[in-house]
Amino acid sequence: MDINELKMIFEHRTPDILGGENFAKFSLLLPLIQKDDGLHLLFEVRSLSMRRQPGEVCFPGGKIDPDDEGPDYAAVRETHEELGIPMDNIRVLFPLDFILSPFGTIIYSYVGFIDLKEMKLNEAEVDEIFTVPLSFLLKTEPALHHIRLRPEPEEDFPYHLITRGKDYNWQMKSMEEYFYFYENRIIWGLTARILKHFLDIIRVSPDRLDK
Repeated sequence: MDINELKMIFEHRTPDILGGENFAKFSLLLPLIQKDDGLHLLFEVRSLSMRRQPGEVCFPGGKIDPDDEGPDYAAVRETHEELGIPMDNIRVLFPLDFILSPFGTIIYSYVGFIDLKEMKLNEAEVDEIFTVPLSFLLKTEPALHHIRLRPEPEEDFPYHLITRGKDYNWQMKSMEEYFYFYENRIIWGLTARILKHFLDIIRVSPDRLDK
C-alpha cells in the first residue's frame, strides 16, 4: 500500500465521533410558550411509574427512532407523543449544542415554540407540566455542585501490561451539576445543564434587547 491508495480510501470519508455508532441517540425540545407576561419555558414532571428518573423535572424528549427524519423531527415527535399536542402546533426554532455524555449517549436539543390550545398528557410518561418565565430564569444563577467520576477497572484488568500497574494514575473527572429553584420545583441534572446552555447564549448575545 502506498500514499495514493491511502488517500483514495480516506478522501471521501467524513469524520464523525469515534465509536458513535455504538452510542444511544436522544433528542429533546426546550418548549417556549407565549403568556401575558412574556415567554415561558415549559417543563414536564415525569410519571412516578417511570422506571428511570420517576418524578423528576425534564424537557419533552426521548430516543431517536430509525424512522425519524432527523434529531429535530424526533424532538417534535416526542413532544407530540408526551404532551398530546398536534405536530403542526410544534415549531422548531433553532438547535443548541449536542452533548456527548460519559454514559454512552449523544443528546441533541432544540428550542421550539408550541401552541397549547390542544393538549392531552400521556399519563404513562407525564404526571404534570408547569412553566417558568424566561425573564425569571435569565435573572437566576443556579446552585453549582460537583460529582467526581473515578475509573474502576474490572477485577481481571491486565495491570501487568501498563506502566506502574495497579499504581497507575487514572485521570479523575469532575462533572458539574446545576440546580434551579422555582416555587416548589427543582430543576437539575441534564435538564438544568441544557437550560443553562440556552440561557448563557441569550445573556451574551449582542442582539438582546432587554439588557
